Amino acid sequence: MAAILWKNKKLAMTLGKDDFKKKFAGSYLGIIWAFVQPIITILVYWFIFEVIGKSGETMQIPFVLYLVVGIVPWFFFSDSLATGTLCLIEYAFLVKKVVFQIEILPLVKIISAMFVHLFFIAFSIILLMFYGIYPGPEAIQVVYYVACTLIFVLALLYTTSAITVFFRDFFQIISIFVLQVGVWLTPIMWDAEARLAGSPTIIKILKLNPMYYIVSGFRDALLYKKWVWEKPFWTLYFWGVTLVLFLIGVTIFRKLRVHFADVL
Repeated sequence: MAAILWKNKKLAMTLGKDDFKKKFAGSYLGIIWAFVQPIITILVYWFIFEVIGKSGETMQIPFVLYLVVGIVPWFFFSDSLATGTLCLIEYAFLVKKVVFQIEILPLVKIISAMFVHLFFIAFSIILLMFYGIYPGPEAIQVVYYVACTLIFVLALLYTTSAITVFFRDFFQIISIFVLQVGVWLTPIMWDAEARLAGSPTIIKILKLNPMYYIVSGFRDALLYKKWVWEKPFWTLYFWGVTLVLFLIGVTIFRKLRVHFADVL
């Protein structure tokens, strides 16, 4: 599978760019809408949790920074997973072509989501600098955590996109139980280490979520100036889970692939 993705990387990049442009074709504001929704979401969460809930009162850093840095990788993950789960259905005309390598379609959706993600990474860094927090050498780790997100969501997409072809309701299950519930369990809007300081077992359970590793990594790289090797066991766990999910996903995708064209 990796060989197929590498061999077709240029095609995937081209299709990813076209997919990003196509999302907002025909609207007056065009691709601006891709940035409006995440910004509105950030403002709503900031108002609810800091202005109303006073969540930032016990933090040593401004809550808005904690929120933005943590939610940026989640935006990338959720957008990639939501759109990628439907990629085979959306690109049914390509799936039916015998010569087309449909294995790249989940990657196409991830690349499409990447453009907005890169913008918000830059936005996060600018916001940090506005508050007087300047990125150190640890910030280079953002590249690593972006790669973590890409590979992790790709591993999931080979399973979710294949199953959705046969069971369309699976997309709704992903939207509700993975994305809507997952955003609260990651956690992003609240500090688990502080809120659950007296419940280490619950913290360990929450850390079983691979996205917690990525969100925490973004904050370590940009806010807390920590290096990835300071959490070796958590890193090994993340890559172990990701590898298992990738192997499962590829197996499911390949076994169901021969039936895609018939169903679509």
